[in-house]
Amino acid sequence: MAKIKKGDLVIRISGPRDERGKTGRVLEVLKDSNRVIVEGLNRVTKHTKAGQSARGTRTGGVEVVEAPIHISNVQLYDKDAKRGKRIGARVEQVERDGRTRNVRVRVTRGHGEPEKDI
Repeated sequence: MAKIKKGDLVIRISGPRDERGKTGRVLEVLKDSNRVIVEGLNRVTKHTKAGQSARGTRTGGVEVVEAPIHISNVQLYDKDAKRGKRIGARVEQVERDGRTRNVRVRVTRGHGEPEKDI
């Protein structure tokens, strides 16, 4: 179960010195490789071969894109505390539609209050 989801605000906790401590939104979670793509972090230059699209316009050239970062190198960012926070998960029983269901909830470490449904 991934504790970090698409759209979360995260802080980079390790990596190159110029990127450590920067924040950004998660654009994509790659579950098979345990990596995330974060907006504005780990930007790399990608060279693509020149070609033509179906409409006849030229494609290719040099572009800057975000590369994946291992999920252990980012941490959920708390705007109020202005720092990263550790996060866990637990299963709670919730009454919905007259039935009791098990719901996975993200939990802030140390506080124990639910973040939001997973």
